[in-house]
Amino acid sequence: MARDLEIALLRSFVAAVRAGSISRAATALGQTQPALSQQLRKLEGTVGRPLLNRSPSGVRPTRAGEELLPYAERILALSAQALTEAGRALTGHCGVGLLEDLAASRLPQALADLARLHPGATLEVLSVSSSAMRAAYDAGRVQLVLDGVHDLPGPPLWTVRRPLVWAVGQSVDLTADPLPVVLFSNPCAWRTAVLNGLERADRRWRVAFESNSLIGVLAAVRAGLGVAALMPANVEPDLACHTPEALPALPEMELGLARHPRTEGDPLTDAVETALRRMI
Repeated sequence: MARDLEIALLRSFVAAVRAGSISRAATALGQTQPALSQQLRKLEGTVGRPLLNRSPSGVRPTRAGEELLPYAERILALSAQALTEAGRALTGHCGVGLLEDLAASRLPQALADLARLHPGATLEVLSVSSSAMRAAYDAGRVQLVLDGVHDLPGPPLWTVRRPLVWAVGQSVDLTADPLPVVLFSNPCAWRTAVLNGLERADRRWRVAFESNSLIGVLAAVRAGLGVAALMPANVEPDLACHTPEALPALPEMELGLARHPRTEGDPLTDAVETALRRMI
């Protein structure tokens, strides 16, 4: 008998992972904690593997849960888009500028899914330097830019705060003094904040590797050259720091979306902005 993944169960799972707590997720969804726990157990039964590690401090995804999470988020986003866009054909062009760390996440897939729903629309995604992004925005090539607030080419339409996590190569000694750190080259939205956090925690550090690309930073961490502060979606499971007490807490980063004023009321730009807001 074929097994299907129920949308409601996936929504419960994603909410629990995002909240880090079943009780907080239940409150956010307007459910009781026992009801949400039952839904999570039902989903684990459907998948056939445990999806969450439960502890007194909360929940975090297992390896199977980490593998399911991007599919669950994509299914929820597609479901919402299909309900919103059904019966409405969108056309035209919309350029989207993304911070590289977001371009390497699941956002491009959400945009690709939207494009498939509307074959008459053309979506263009750019991930370039702040100066090049501003030029594309001013020229009208890019209508939406999702980036660090201070790097936006225009005033933010909305903002959101997202955490950073430590990525650690398997052979890195977290007690090393000084701590080897892998950094993004300047300008970087959170480089200074991360280094200031290390100094406030009285952790001496040294630059082990520096790159202006996410690919370079990930390769250095994977090779065991040091630790790096990254967005959770870009940290491979075997690079995640499972002993956070060994390193100081990281600051949150503030993302914002700028929308070109000439696109007000444009249906395609409205739809793309909605898709970005849902995924971020």
